[in-house]
Amino acid sequence: MKSVEGNFDNPEVNELLNKHFIELRSVSPAGSTHVLNIEGLKDQSIKFWSLWENDKLVGCGALKFLEKHHGEFKSIRVVDKFRKSGIGEKIINHLVEEAKKLEITKLSIETGSGDFFLPARKLFTKFGFKKCSPFAHYKEDPNSCYYYLDL
Repeated sequence: MKSVEGNFDNPEVNELLNKHFIELRSVSPAGSTHVLNIEGLKDQSIKFWSLWENDKLVGCGALKFLEKHHGEFKSIRVVDKFRKSGIGEKIINHLVEEAKKLEITKLSIETGSGDFFLPARKLFTKFGFKKCSPFAHYKEDPNSCYYYLDL
């Protein structure tokens, strides 16, 4: 799998991120939506990658620096036609490897608590993420689940 950093101008990447933003906004209550739009992902504290197999976009993901050695996963998304094919695991593996290169020793993630987010919660648990309290700017919210992984 090939990764490309920060290629927001690619039409396929742009379409995937816009779909991700719109869909997550539609399944999360107002005030409980933490998805970033493309401009938000361009923040200097964030590194973003699109992932490709045989020149086909299969997904994307980002790492946000919260502190020098603490990062947060953002915008993990698998292209619809590649769901349930192991791509989610490949994206997580890629992000974990990139985090290690960046000397991140703790990863955190916020995801929704509703049924829509169940596959994401199962995936993070499979990778050893453990439930935790809200971190960084997050607050207690019945619509959110928080996880961390020590690397």
